[in-house]
Amino acid sequence: SRSRRTRGEAVKVEKHLEPFRLSLEKLQDVSARLRKDMLRGLGKHAHHRAAVKMLPTFVRATPDGTEKGDFLALDLGGTNFRVLHVRVLEEEQRVLKMDSQICAIPQEIMLGTGEKLFDHIAACLAEFLDSQKLRGQTLPLGFTFSFPCEQKEIDKSILIRWTKGFNCSGVEGEDVVRLLKEAIHRRGDYDIGSVAMVNDTVGTMMSCGYRDQSCEIGMIIGTGTNACYMEEMKNVKRVEGEDGRMCINTEWGGFGDDGSLKDILTEFDEEVDKTSINPGVHTFEKMISGMYLGEIVRLVLLKLTEEKLLFKGCPSEALLTPGSFETKFISEIEDGLENAKKILTKLALDWDLVDACVARLVCDTVSSRSARLCAAALATIANRIRTNRGLDHLKTTVGVDGTVYRKHPNFSDELQAAVRLLAPKCDVSFLISEDGSGKGAAMVTAVAQRLALHCMLNFL
Repeated sequence: SRSRRTRGEAVKVEKHLEPFRLSLEKLQDVSARLRKDMLRGLGKHAHHRAAVKMLPTFVRATPDGTEKGDFLALDLGGTNFRVLHVRVLEEEQRVLKMDSQICAIPQEIMLGTGEKLFDHIAACLAEFLDSQKLRGQTLPLGFTFSFPCEQKEIDKSILIRWTKGFNCSGVEGEDVVRLLKEAIHRRGDYDIGSVAMVNDTVGTMMSCGYRDQSCEIGMIIGTGTNACYMEEMKNVKRVEGEDGRMCINTEWGGFGDDGSLKDILTEFDEEVDKTSINPGVHTFEKMISGMYLGEIVRLVLLKLTEEKLLFKGCPSEALLTPGSFETKFISEIEDGLENAKKILTKLALDWDLVDACVARLVCDTVSSRSARLCAAALATIANRIRTNRGLDHLKTTVGVDGTVYRKHPNFSDELQAAVRLLAPKCDVSFLISEDGSGKGAAMVTAVAQRLALHCMLNFL
């Protein structure tokens, strides 16, 4: 009778998992919706209302292999920031991280004046230059600033709002490059060369672009998710000029914020959104990124337990606690049944072998949907690049980073298999980024320098 009961239970379990299983037709439909949203985001007047923001980055080329020299990179995105010295070697086509230093940002500076924050950054930069014996050289700087900004030029970026616990006065609405340069001038004991502002997704693309010059897409699938790609200038209506290309930061995490994905949201997605710190925002990100996958799995397991389909109908204190099921548990459980047993024990659940198998099935279903949705979005970009260029066949590379892509045992295989089905005329390779916010930032600066020199020589 146990096996008969299990068959009946299996049907009920499947009923809850069915909404996560998206057919190829449904993924093609999602891809078509994103295509429309990307066009809206690129439009001169429609972009204000667009869920997918399609932000111009003013990065106008990928590396061509002739870049060389020494660069500084600054990476500010949380309670620490990093300063790096990066050397680009043309003859070896390599980007070397010579050294780096991590500087803490105390709470009182995170909540103090903007002037104090940038003075602190300038002081740490001075200390690093001394330790590297670089004082006296005027090196170009790549600045990865991972807060919502509106970029006006490669070296002009206006902070829209602080996030991640920062609330420095006098910075919102201001150009962060100008504030950094003013802090350095206030010291008066060193100088920096040209500055290039870098989004972390763009850094991912550029750090791979020196090794593989067909890399024209950057994608992050970790705690959050985003992608960028090289768009034809004539389609970027918000920026003057028709020639060449520009990297567009899609901000695809916001896809669906206008309700366009309502039909594929499950009750569990709706619950995750409702209890998040930003309800109604970043709909796509909440379905696929590391910050939310664990919570989706917890809610599914809890529902199955409440319906007496798991753990003898008895949820533990941990299973009832939001955030207790970490996303890394998904990778571990899918990696083997022994891990599943350990984690269910750790969560104080009364499990048997069938429960462990069902938990593994739930993890697999949720992560598989994430990979396939991500593939639908990526295929949209690859197909767009191909049609933009009037090609029968496109060969391109995606620079990729993020813990979900790197750590999950099947994610990258599932993603790649789905991209092949959704973009059959595109041959898409994947290259894992090495330090996009460091080496990538230096690479953006190197390319901007090369273009500026080229422009000057043409003018002369």
